[in-house]
Amino acid sequence: MFDGLFQPTHLVIILIICLLVFGPKKLPELGKGLGESIREFKKSMAEARAETPAEAPKPAEEKK
Repeated sequence: MFDGLFQPTHLVIILIICLLVFGPKKLPELGKGLGESIREFKKSMAEARAETPAEAPKPAEEKK
């Protein structure tokens, strides 16, 4: 269904639309903000993994 979705021509068209909508001055700021948010997300995911116990909880025993 989505074969070849991100072909080079599609990416160029998306870039041109972004330049038209946000302008050349605002685009680097948006990229910087996006990069910082991705970095923060990865950091919080790593912290969440470190806080969880290494062993999975055992399933509760069934009543007979």
